[in-house]
Amino acid sequence: MIGARFGVDWRIIAKENGFDSKQIYRTGQEFSINNLRIVPKVYDNGIIVNVPDRMLYFFQNGVLTTAFPVGLGLPQEEWQTPIGPFSIALKTTNPTWFVPKSIQKEMEKKGQEVKTIVQPGKDNPLGRYAIRTTLENILIHETIWPTTIYQWSSHGCIRVSPEIMERFFDQVETGMAGEIIYQPVNVAVRENRVFLQVTKDIYKKISSIDNEVRVIVEERGLSDKVDWIKVQDVIKKKTGIAEDVTL
Repeated sequence: MIGARFGVDWRIIAKENGFDSKQIYRTGQEFSINNLRIVPKVYDNGIIVNVPDRMLYFFQNGVLTTAFPVGLGLPQEEWQTPIGPFSIALKTTNPTWFVPKSIQKEMEKKGQEVKTIVQPGKDNPLGRYAIRTTLENILIHETIWPTTIYQWSSHGCIRVSPEIMERFFDQVETGMAGEIIYQPVNVAVRENRVFLQVTKDIYKKISSIDNEVRVIVEERGLSDKVDWIKVQDVIKKKTGIAEDVTL
């Protein structure tokens, strides 16, 4: 739950704080979390979702007003969250879930009760708020399974934690633009320091992460400003956290 809230793999949190993942944590126990990340793209007004990053970025008047972890589509090709532009088509409170045929077939295959419609309520996977996009069957919605945030475990939809969705739903407007992108590598310069962020190529769309990093660094004119040993370490770990690779 902590990893999902901050957008960091829980194993990294445990390791960096010297925790045994099997130990019981007590109320009031303190630890540190590094969730520094690079905004992959800037919008005037609208939404950017970066699939490898498992993050949603929301812009108003060219300013990033909020960013938060989301749950996205499974690695299997049929359930991947689609890449491309979209706009907000409809906002619904207490939505009814009309189960897509593809998910009905999966229910049947697993020997589960095949549902065609799920009425609003505590068992509805869409939760209390759903935002329909112009991408077929792709919603941005509250989830009743908050531990699936910052995971690739949905059937393509974009899952948002309940406490965030309550605020975000009111900020989004019908007709607002958005884009789902796929950038496992991001580079930024801040105060003359070079930061590199590398995440898993979960949908296997990149032929070589090493080459991708080198191309981006060279395009930014930063080849002589980075420590390539540090760069290789970031590539190897693929934590999704922006790390200082300055020479």
